[in-house]
Amino acid sequence: MDERYRALYTDWHDEAHLAVASLRLIAGRHPDDRRLTELVGQLAVQCDEFASRWARHPVRTCTSGVKQLRHPLVGTMDLSFENLVIPGSSGRRLIAYTAEPGSPSEAALRLLGSAAAPEVESTSAAV
Repeated sequence: MDERYRALYTDWHDEAHLAVASLRLIAGRHPDDRRLTELVGQLAVQCDEFASRWARHPVRTCTSGVKQLRHPLVGTMDLSFENLVIPGSSGRRLIAYTAEPGSPSEAALRLLGSAAAPEVESTSAAV
């Protein structure tokens, strides 16, 4: 529902379809999760696009692939991702994104990382 996310993905429709299909998979695994049920209900009421996608009953998991992003600070990036399941019953996952070494996407990702990094005092200023 956030317009910034629509702008972030170069193919919003495919990303939205995958997100709804993944959410349906998780909802099926946790049918008694009240907060998850409330979230789905809220999304269905507030967003016709979500309600339409949810009504199609898509179910899918996505463990790896490539995301094409359009970041407002660094531009377009093609990032490979790997969805790693954390052992245990928590259902938590870690998603790692990487860029092809030497690619424009790697340069953009490095630039984005440096823009987000806190400033470090120089050694001479600290002494």
